[in-house]
Amino acid sequence: MNPGSLNVLIADPVHEDGVALLRQHATVDIRPGLSRSELEQIIGNYDALIVRGTTKVPASVINYGHRLRVIARAGAGLDNIDVSAARVQGVEVVNSPDANTIAVAEHTLALMLALARRLIAADQSMKAGRWEKSQSMGSDLSGRTLGIIGFGRIGRQVAKRAQAFGMRVIVNQPRLTPELALEWGVEQRDLPDLLRESDFVTLHVPMRPETEGLIGANELALMKPTAYLINTARGGVVDEPALLTALEEGRLAGAGLDVFEHEPNVDSALAGHPKVVATPHIGASTEDAQRAAALSVVEQVLAVLRRQRASETLALKIVPLEKVVPHEAFDPRRVADLAARLEEEGRLVNPPVVAEWGDHYVVLDGATRTTALKQLNFPHTIVQVVSPEEDEGVQLHTWYHAISGGEVSSLLKTLQHVPGLKLTAVPVDHIQEAMRARNALAYLLTADNRGFLLEVAPDAEGDWLDVLNATVNCYTGWGRVERTLVTDRDVLRAQYPEMVALVVFPQFTPESVLRIATEGRVMPAGITRFVIPGRVLRLNAPLQRLRADEPLGAKSAWLDHLVQEKLARRRVRYYQEPVVLLDE
Repeated sequence: MNPGSLNVLIADPVHEDGVALLRQHATVDIRPGLSRSELEQIIGNYDALIVRGTTKVPASVINYGHRLRVIARAGAGLDNIDVSAARVQGVEVVNSPDANTIAVAEHTLALMLALARRLIAADQSMKAGRWEKSQSMGSDLSGRTLGIIGFGRIGRQVAKRAQAFGMRVIVNQPRLTPELALEWGVEQRDLPDLLRESDFVTLHVPMRPETEGLIGANELALMKPTAYLINTARGGVVDEPALLTALEEGRLAGAGLDVFEHEPNVDSALAGHPKVVATPHIGASTEDAQRAAALSVVEQVLAVLRRQRASETLALKIVPLEKVVPHEAFDPRRVADLAARLEEEGRLVNPPVVAEWGDHYVVLDGATRTTALKQLNFPHTIVQVVSPEEDEGVQLHTWYHAISGGEVSSLLKTLQHVPGLKLTAVPVDHIQEAMRARNALAYLLTADNRGFLLEVAPDAEGDWLDVLNATVNCYTGWGRVERTLVTDRDVLRAQYPEMVALVVFPQFTPESVLRIATEGRVMPAGITRFVIPGRVLRLNAPLQRLRADEPLGAKSAWLDHLVQEKLARRRVRYYQEPVVLLDE
């Protein structure tokens, strides 16, 4: 799994050609046999999920998939995926209904032939060393009537092949037009009449509430005692106990079953019945069908992942607030004031800007906003994600601190009481070089033209960051601190006549600042300044929806619609030039 790339989870085995194609464009993890709880724990790391028929994808799994864009079934059915839950969260669901059509149709005819010609019993007798020709008397398909329930892709291909055997085909399909029946050479029947007339009945309907138990005791009672039932659709379409009873009582000649209500099903009395030809759900299990299914869903998955959401064009996303961390200290009073304003106004005007670093989102601008939302117990927030590594326009500058408010001697005496801090006098002309050579925290230039290195004392209990934070907190409490990028003292004296000292810090790198934040620590306030091009402003997102108790995926879908609407009405601003916002 790669946090910076597209990540796809394959939870059931799929053809290797599909996996190879996918790996050209995404990071792929293949993890078959996951339990529901295991899937819930990891699905939040993936943009796409690919399954076949084994792995179930209920609403609970989808709710945890806050990055999930698409769920794919490498096959025809979708009964193992909660499609409604996926739609609520804006997750697309795709499958490959055409890929296995021919394979399932051919398997249906294979089961019909096996039953009609008693092939299984004949084979077993031969393997047992018996020549039982008379007991293997079968019947022709030619001249018989085939009833097809469900005349979709597979049903039509079954009809085509059955007609090649000389069979008459009747079908039961809601809203079957006369033109379609004429095109395929079939006759429409209602279900009771189809069951009465057919010598073979084959099922090709999806598993839905209205098709569950479609063939039960009453329907089986309508069939001829010489008829055969074929099911390559879904096991739940047939009432299995009723079918077993009909077979044992001699009211049905036999059944060909590739699917069962509960799978895997190896100890079933139905599968073991001598009048049943049973296969372990292999209707679509041909090399050609599996390759076609895999390639089909992979192409659809990649198409979805390549398609940018409206929110993604502006690099906006909704993330859990617990994963958002500040990189610098914040003023609790400003946080309290902003929290009160957010409650009153009910909207997030400008989304905070963050960098994704490991498993966290580090705030580059907007620490007061995110901290206020945390204090208000919001579960999620909207952020604008930038990448300091990839976007050359994102720059980190270091502020210097101009200190005013008292006498130089008073300031120096106060700093000497900072735990772990050592002040070393250095000539002003050599102080920059000394700071670099000795890896000092900073240097201080006083109004009376003296210079001091601010270093970590050998006996300091904390590390450099602890001492740096204590130092900044100390002089911030002593006097008034202004942030500046200027080091020329004549210019500074003109701007700040009461300035007694200037603190100059070394230049920090974005990587060091981000690493500190993800360790749960912060830089002192007012040292780092990120300059960020391409700012999204005036989003004015309603906070009520962010506070709502609903899955992250549903909120992400809402954000996408919100951004689409605002872009269409030009109610959101995007500034390509660098913008510096003093936090709200």
